[in-house]
Amino acid sequence: MAKPLNESKLDAIVARSHRAAEERGHGYREQAMKMYPWVCGRCAREFTRLNLRELTVHHRNHNHDDNPADGSNWELLCVYCHDNEHSRYLDAAYGSAAGDDSMQAAPNSPFADLAGLLKKR
Repeated sequence: MAKPLNESKLDAIVARSHRAAEERGHGYREQAMKMYPWVCGRCAREFTRLNLRELTVHHRNHNHDDNPADGSNWELLCVYCHDNEHSRYLDAAYGSAAGDDSMQAAPNSPFADLAGLLKKR
């Protein structure tokens, strides 16, 4: 029989984990903001202190624990470009619906007889 979970202990572990992740995040975010110009690396949108919260630190290798002091794994992206980057990364993991990455021809060709139709006029 399985031992019952101690929910308060589990809640404390999760809370500590969240605090540690937030502290790490503030550390590398602050470093990146000092290191790089406040410009999105994709769309080149410029940021000021008024809208700086919309500029995020993206981990190029998608590993949030890889934070070298030289910033080589970071790039600053606006929230929109950051979301797009992560969406593309997730989409690439799924591949194509056919199960392979090759392009398949469309089952029909709507302009197949266009030349013949134009000659009739």
